[in-house]
Amino acid sequence: MDHYRNPRNKGLTNSSTYVKCHLKNPSCGDMIDVESLVENGIIKDIRHDGEGCSICCASASIMSEVVKGMTVEDAKKLLENYLKMVSNQEYDESIDFDELQVFDGVKDLPARVRCASISSQALLSTLTSEDK
Repeated sequence: MDHYRNPRNKGLTNSSTYVKCHLKNPSCGDMIDVESLVENGIIKDIRHDGEGCSICCASASIMSEVVKGMTVEDAKKLLENYLKMVSNQEYDESIDFDELQVFDGVKDLPARVRCASISSQALLSTLTSEDK
């Protein structure tokens, strides 16, 4: 709840040096914008903004803290496995999800999986755009 009430890295820069992705969950109304700044293969900054439930907003805040400073390769691996974890799919259990582990129980709430995954999907999209 602390990340919902006091989100970290919230607020967009709208800088051309950041790659941005906007996603919306039409089933519940969650909307998220995620920006990433990558320099020399390292995620230097992640910013997010949007509206949504506590799961959506808290997961964006936690994700932004956990992934900042990682290599793009390591972040992609973590996020891809996180998305599998919350979707109740087989994933690499040796990965340290840090605070993102708190969303493991979402797999038992199918209607909330998208809430916990939308910000990570947006960040993955920005990182994939960086590769092009």
